[in-house]
Amino acid sequence: MTNLTDTIVAISTPPGEGAIGIIRLSGTDAIAIAAKIFAGKDLSTQAANTLHFGKIMDGSTVVDEVVVSLFKGPKSYTGEDIAEISCHGSDYVLQQVLNLCMAGGARIAKPGEFTLRAFMHGKMDLAQAEAVADLIASHSATAHRAAIHTLRGGFSEDLKQMREQLIQFSALIELELDFSQEDVEFADRTKFYDLIARLTLATQQLADSFRLGNVIKNGVSVAIIGRPNAGKSTLLNALLNEERAIVSDIAGTTRDTIEETLNINGILFRLIDTAGIREHSVDVIELQGIERSVEAMNKADVVVYLFDLVESRKHKDISDEVFHKRDEFEKAGIKYVLVGNKVDEAGEAHAKEAFMSVREKVFFISAKSKESIGSLKQALYNLVAEGRVKQEGTIVTNARHYGALTEVLKSLLDIKTGLDNNIPGDLISLDIRRCLYYLGEITGEVTTEDKLDYIFSKFCIGK
Repeated sequence: MTNLTDTIVAISTPPGEGAIGIIRLSGTDAIAIAAKIFAGKDLSTQAANTLHFGKIMDGSTVVDEVVVSLFKGPKSYTGEDIAEISCHGSDYVLQQVLNLCMAGGARIAKPGEFTLRAFMHGKMDLAQAEAVADLIASHSATAHRAAIHTLRGGFSEDLKQMREQLIQFSALIELELDFSQEDVEFADRTKFYDLIARLTLATQQLADSFRLGNVIKNGVSVAIIGRPNAGKSTLLNALLNEERAIVSDIAGTTRDTIEETLNINGILFRLIDTAGIREHSVDVIELQGIERSVEAMNKADVVVYLFDLVESRKHKDISDEVFHKRDEFEKAGIKYVLVGNKVDEAGEAHAKEAFMSVREKVFFISAKSKESIGSLKQALYNLVAEGRVKQEGTIVTNARHYGALTEVLKSLLDIKTGLDNNIPGDLISLDIRRCLYYLGEITGEVTTEDKLDYIFSKFCIGK
């Protein structure tokens, strides 16, 4: 377990040149160490929550002009004394200041150690602490909103209420055990049934939200597949609104997968332009590209199957292939969008007539003129968001939380089964304790040192 009694230091801003860089110290000697190298006011006598301009000195040499922020425990991020030195964002300057702090008695912080200390000092629970990392990693408004909700205690409050209600009934059932010879019931079984039903519904809703939460946190991979010259690269460019992929009439122009990100209504989509898939090719490089296309399709969260409407007027096998692909995707449980390209050339009447049987699942676009691209983006969003992105309340984005909620559901089912079969209160009490254990595991009320080390090791250094 990490030593939480010494003073730690780290650079809290990303590597690379910038206008400002921040060195953060936390611990009993944080302010004293900063005072040793600071020329200006005596930092050790200054009030909390104040800023001080001065110089960082290495002996008689000026390292930089800085502003030092002071925060005193327990009213600080970590619950300890904190000094933050804001200097110019030169890698050299930051390293010099860091070295001086270490020479003064601080040690380099481990990844996530500042937030670990905040958790250990009761400034936040474990779910909130993990939300800090999610907030730092958020790349969209939706991911930001989900992380902020958890960081502010929304998820924890949901779990707290569930635990409190279970604990009340658990206490009554265990009280019955003390009077087992008198055959009395302190816990109203009807109310207990209602509670288990409500908790099961609430837990199921939280667990179900993970599917959306995983999309919000990690984004959605979208493979654009189809025959050569269907317009896949043109579609990628149209979706991105920039010329990212090379477009040519020569079949097999795209030899490898090209990946770009697109933000649609707060969700990140990773668009993968693939090599055209055709059965007969003697080009070794193109064949490798086709293999990667198939691999990308199999790994993608969503597949956009693009076909050429102009060619479909000439060759009926294209229409048959679209129907076959639809059946193939649905059988495999793959989320998909069928997209007919070049509707401006083929004519909308032909498109609707030729694909009448799957018309509600086909989007007719012109990637070249960007016709109906907005509708296609909305369709992609609807396919993964399922109308729930703007919902109020908790969206579970953490796989660890999802795993614990799954165990809570199992425990609640065991409790209900026990009540149905009128099993003894001591056995029901064991199931309740197991349920409380997994609820507490999410917030850190029940945890182990190894688990804490693993969780906080995934944070960035300086946080």
